[in-house]
Amino acid sequence: MTPSSTVFSPIRRREPSSAFGYRAIVIGAALALLLIVVVAVALGPYQLSARDLFAFLVAKATGAASPLPPPAETVILQIRLPRVLAATGVGAALAASGAAYQSLFRNPLVSPDILGVSAGAAFGAVVGIFLSLPVLAIEAASFAGGLAAVVIVYGIATAIRGRDAVLVLVLAGVVIGALFGAGVGLLKYLADPYNQLPAITFWLLGSLAATNPADLTSLLPAVAIGLVPLALLRWRIDVMTLGDEEATALGADTRKLRIVVIAAATLMTSAAVAASGIIGWVGLVVPHLARLTVGPAFTRLLPVSILFGGGYLLAVDTVARTLGTVELPLGVLTAALGTPVFLWLLAFGRRTAWS
Repeated sequence: MTPSSTVFSPIRRREPSSAFGYRAIVIGAALALLLIVVVAVALGPYQLSARDLFAFLVAKATGAASPLPPPAETVILQIRLPRVLAATGVGAALAASGAAYQSLFRNPLVSPDILGVSAGAAFGAVVGIFLSLPVLAIEAASFAGGLAAVVIVYGIATAIRGRDAVLVLVLAGVVIGALFGAGVGLLKYLADPYNQLPAITFWLLGSLAATNPADLTSLLPAVAIGLVPLALLRWRIDVMTLGDEEATALGADTRKLRIVVIAAATLMTSAAVAASGIIGWVGLVVPHLARLTVGPAFTRLLPVSILFGGGYLLAVDTVARTLGTVELPLGVLTAALGTPVFLWLLAFGRRTAWS
């Protein structure tokens, strides 16, 4: 059997780090994420010292009386901590989805919205806002829109036979994403310019400012459910990077595997968009950085992407809410940071990270 020419081939590649080096990277990334969490909880208009936070955590763990006044506890438990967990979960979900899509489609330019998921989720949320539905219903509509988009795209790819399946999926995703984007534009045109239009506009820019503990009950379980099949199928996803013919020869059911991976990645992306709005570049840039660090093997790429994505978006969100008196939209800030980083990766990234 002739080795595949794809740049993601797991047979021809050499891992840039040893097993010890990989563990060191994972531990370092986890510690960095923990440090960012502490900083994010401490920073804000209501300042909290690291000593106060440590004493508060010790008191909660041991059942002792809290050393902080009630307003400080409210800030930590009802405002800061839910937002920190949401930012970490959304970043991890988008990065893991991007890594899965890039490995599955053997294309480093693929991102979570390649199948129209982000556009479909945005359309669902905009419909909910347009109909003045409650917050939970808007999140449910966003989630349903993302799933509807991927179902339509996969239905088109199944109906069109005799062509490259991956190419048809990508092109159908672009078309359906554009269609849902047009639907969003139409609803913005029809929306009430005084109430609905500002809400739609601000939601599309991406933000975690309105996050509360109730939002975590829909976001974190969806992210966990989506990560489980990706973790269990990580070896088979590596086989898929060889191409369909080679993967089939090695015993992989490429059709079922592609459905499961797409469904898991779509679930995480839809949940993230429902919770935070449209936040681009995380699912494109973070897997690149992870791949440059540990190589293209999905077994290593997935956990590092999760840690990098969670830490990156949490850091960006912390900057967005503390940089000035007015909070910056997350989608704008991630695009402003992601564009130069991605251009740097294109210009100076090691080619060995792709092979």
